[in-house]
Amino acid sequence: MSELLIELFSEEIPSSLQVNARSQIEKLLSQKLKSSNLNYKNLSVYSTPTRLTVLVSSLPILIKIPGGEIKGPKVGVPENVIENFARSKEINVSDLYQKQLDKGNFYFAKIKSKEIKTEDELSKLIPKLLNEISWKKSMRWSNYNLSWGRPLRSILVIFNKKPLKMNFEHLNTVNFTLIEENGELKQKKVQSFLEYQAFLRKHKIILDHNERKKFILNKINLICKTKSCKILVDESLLIEVCNLVDKPTVIIAKFDKTYLELPKEIIKSTLQFHQRYFTLIDDKDRMINEFIIVTNNKDEKKLIKAGNERVVEARLSDANFFWNKDKSLNLIKQINKLKHVTFYENLGSIYDKTQRLRKMAYFISDQLNLNKEKLEIAASVSKSDLVSGLVGEFPELQGVMGKYFASKQGFEDDVARAISEHYLPISISSHVPKKPISSALSILDKLDTLVGFFLINQKPTSSKDPFALRRAAIGLLRTVIENNLSIKISDLIEYFQRIYSDQGVKELNKETKNDLIMFFRERMKNILKEKKIRADIIEASISSHANDNFLELYKKTLIMNKFISKDLGKNAVSTYKRASSILEQEKIISKNGPDAVLFRLEEEKELFEKINAIRKAFTIKEDKKNYENHLKLLSDTKLSTDRFFDNVKVNDENKDLKNNRLELLQILCTTFNSFVDFSKLEGT
Repeated sequence: MSELLIELFSEEIPSSLQVNARSQIEKLLSQKLKSSNLNYKNLSVYSTPTRLTVLVSSLPILIKIPGGEIKGPKVGVPENVIENFARSKEINVSDLYQKQLDKGNFYFAKIKSKEIKTEDELSKLIPKLLNEISWKKSMRWSNYNLSWGRPLRSILVIFNKKPLKMNFEHLNTVNFTLIEENGELKQKKVQSFLEYQAFLRKHKIILDHNERKKFILNKINLICKTKSCKILVDESLLIEVCNLVDKPTVIIAKFDKTYLELPKEIIKSTLQFHQRYFTLIDDKDRMINEFIIVTNNKDEKKLIKAGNERVVEARLSDANFFWNKDKSLNLIKQINKLKHVTFYENLGSIYDKTQRLRKMAYFISDQLNLNKEKLEIAASVSKSDLVSGLVGEFPELQGVMGKYFASKQGFEDDVARAISEHYLPISISSHVPKKPISSALSILDKLDTLVGFFLINQKPTSSKDPFALRRAAIGLLRTVIENNLSIKISDLIEYFQRIYSDQGVKELNKETKNDLIMFFRERMKNILKEKKIRADIIEASISSHANDNFLELYKKTLIMNKFISKDLGKNAVSTYKRASSILEQEKIISKNGPDAVLFRLEEEKELFEKINAIRKAFTIKEDKKNYENHLKLLSDTKLSTDRFFDNVKVNDENKDLKNNRLELLQILCTTFNSFVDFSKLEGT
């Protein structure tokens, strides 16, 4: 058994591209090895800023290809398909033969067992692997055609302690690794992963990104222990920093204590968002004026520390200047300045947006029984901080600074909070606003954006969503669901459309409302998948959902998923399946429901009464609906339907009686499908 070592040495690759490349390489290589009958023990992918390294252990020297019969394309396909199949099996087209199967006539090839060298297969496989790696952002350099995350300098491939010769674009593989020190490249020939790793370790390079992460955390915790403080761990920042260095050195630095009077978000943004430093807190969770730097070089002369402290001092000084200048600016007086801030071409300014939100505040307040005046004020000043110097300097603090400004100027707490929280949630897993004014404003803000872009036909495509409309829709739905809100989204959409029209926005999409409702339904699928709901239950719920109450859809789906494998669900499903199977075999002459006068047996009357009771229960007000009870009502029909099928002859000789009984089963199934589409449900 042998090992395979691949190193892709390049200029420094950004953190996010490293993470994505590691994932792709592991997946693609695993697939290709398996498809080539190459079994292995372990496959590991590592990265540093300048290298992507792959180690595959326990590969065989020879690949045994078993003989046998291999099914090919269907007879009648284009000639080139047949030729490609024959070529892939290394036989002539004339050697193919045909066999009749249930699904038609197919070509087959008879293959003899053989052995091929693993190194020969790898020489074909690896260039294909490299060619299939996709980069969200890539570069071309010099006169080469290759696009890579960053300019690729060399490709090392070692198998069974020997270099494998192959080429990828303009590069030929080599048998040495490279490191860069003091601006110079040094190379070292290697024959194994042990030699390779030993050389890197000798030069203080930690190849394994997980090991680097652990090393950095340990060093930080050691510093915190001596300083009696704690680190505010941001996992995404830790991963990013880990991928920015390969010889990590952890340094503690400080800034002037007076800056601690600034809002903590400003300090955190300066240190973490802009400089990739780690903030520290004391034992009472208060931010302190020291921070952690992770660098790629030793700092024996303290120059790195001093340089970074100067950078932080400059940024905090600017922030302090803007804070003192902006905190007293009247938010209401800033509203007119928003006329000069464009929302989007053809959708007006941010001022126009705030006016739409203000008008919609009255409308949604009635639906949610909120204080109209508070919501109107929050909507009016929700974007005022965008024209402040502080948000201009720190755009990521929009809303957060608005909250501070509002609090300083005496706005009520729930209004100030809404200015900050209406941007939430910012991802599918982040928190949603929970306070009534905040959640209402969040819903309006996102719906305004969605209606606007759908109106001008700037809808997301299957591959592109430049305005993050999917995220906005999911955020809106999560806010509705997690706050248990029953709102009429269709009405809100229509009102937004009227306001946009009043503002002179041209409607380029006449199906805006319908498109948006369908868009929300598709996003609900994402939310339900995150909850580990069965795919058939999601489909059953979505396809039967006729209105715009997505809280109802969510609750029904969860109930169905909870009880699908229990008696409550099994009885409901089996009852529906039994009735629907009869309807599939018979053609109904519809009379818009059964005629009670034609009922001859008690079982018919009993089932009809049961159905009517369920339909009545389904019509109660939404806020009083209990979906578990609804499912129980459906489940309880099993006794009535069993008695019906045991004692009533559906296929009666009397056509009127037969059709009436089929109509009875039809409204039974229709009633079931008004809960979820039971025809979409698979076996329980």
